[in-house]
Amino acid sequence: MRPTDDPTTVAWTTLATGGGVGTAGEPRPVRTWRVFGQVVAAAGLVLVLVAVLGLTASRQIAERESVNDAARRTDLLAEAVVQPVLRDGVTTGDPDALAALDRAVRDGVLDDQVVRVKVWDADGRIVYSDEGRLVGQQFPLGDDERAVLADPATEAEVSDLDKPENAFERGQGKLLEVYRPVWTPDGTPLLFETYSRYDAVTERSTALWRGFAGITLTSLLVLVVLMLPVLWTLLDRLRRSQQHREVLLQHAVEASDEERRRIAGTLHDGVVQELAAASFALAGAADRADRAGAPDVAGPVREAAATVRASIQGLRSLLVDIYPASLRTAGLRAALADLVGGLAVRGVDVRLDAPDGVAEGLPAPVERLVHRVAQETLRNAVAHAGARHVDVVLRSGDDTVVLEVADDGVGFDVAATLARPPEGHLGLRLLADLASSAGARLEVASAPGAGCRWRLTARTDGLGADGWDADSGNADGVAAAPTGTSVAGTDRSKDA
Repeated sequence: MRPTDDPTTVAWTTLATGGGVGTAGEPRPVRTWRVFGQVVAAAGLVLVLVAVLGLTASRQIAERESVNDAARRTDLLAEAVVQPVLRDGVTTGDPDALAALDRAVRDGVLDDQVVRVKVWDADGRIVYSDEGRLVGQQFPLGDDERAVLADPATEAEVSDLDKPENAFERGQGKLLEVYRPVWTPDGTPLLFETYSRYDAVTERSTALWRGFAGITLTSLLVLVVLMLPVLWTLLDRLRRSQQHREVLLQHAVEASDEERRRIAGTLHDGVVQELAAASFALAGAADRADRAGAPDVAGPVREAAATVRASIQGLRSLLVDIYPASLRTAGLRAALADLVGGLAVRGVDVRLDAPDGVAEGLPAPVERLVHRVAQETLRNAVAHAGARHVDVVLRSGDDTVVLEVADDGVGFDVAATLARPPEGHLGLRLLADLASSAGARLEVASAPGAGCRWRLTARTDGLGADGWDADSGNADGVAAAPTGTSVAGTDRSKDA
């Protein structure tokens, strides 16, 4: 069964997205305005968060402070206004005692904030209120009110207007009630209770929020403004560092390509020619031995000639790997055929599916990229994956060309290799770098025992993901890797 016919489904993992970043971990080119936009967005999020938290905190503080203010005010009114005019007759309904208390309450207690006053006895009877309809009515006192009468203190809480005793306060809006004990001259404890408008809480909350927001938001904005020059400097340094790295990479690739051409030329013009001459000489010697009637000499010589010819064929396959001249002269399809032929000599069943015309008219950078990826993946399939069958498929689409290489080798765990690459094995990273720098998309699907599939998708319309330069073969101004540059140390059984 061919690798492309294998029904086993293995998820694809993206190594290069065509935009300068992949799961292999290579960073995107730095774009200053993108980073600044992220900083501004983050600052806006912080401002909103601070505003929400600040508003909540200020309301809680305002409510607490308003309750304390109301408690202190009620204490002061009780001591300065109510207590001095309180008479024993209040508890028995004496008109003069009630009139004196009523004058004091209306003149010194009730105002725009305090809208209701009630005086209770220990049995829950309202002995006085500025709302006459409440006087004489009896309601059960709560535990808190009883506790205040037993152990003198001042308590404050938001009024529950659903209680029966608060029926006449329901049209006043939200109210804050404060109660504390007062005493008649004969020592009888009464509960003095005031109801204040809750608007004071809202007003105080607004004042606190404005002060808090002004200081906090101004501080955050100043911090952001101060950060921008520092951020700009750091981004500029990072951008220059990336450019320097790209220049070094380009120089290294060019030097490697030049060295490969030199080695290929030396082998072709030297060793290969000498071996070819030796092969002819041995073949001639074998023929002469046959004519001289010495078959025992001719046989070994002929075998030696065959060995030399096999060595020449192996060297020529090696030369194709080192520097595929057919890519420049005959095109991508012929260069792929040379790669496949070199593996076939080594006993690997390789099938090339590249219809006529599929590789015609491709930009030179795309041809070099496809050939490089095919060369490295095929080399790994044989050298490290132990594959017996390999399929190479080249097809074209709308402004794209797709290369797929599938083998039936040992496979590997992609996620584990990406997370913890074995020391000295950089195959995934280097292949991802190669595709990413050219603006192409590279994917791999593999699992232990399930073989391996590679898929490269490159644009053919002169524009990579970030912009092909069709004249110079550059993507984003970085030279595409020349044909023949080695992705050394690629081990697909360990780290692809």
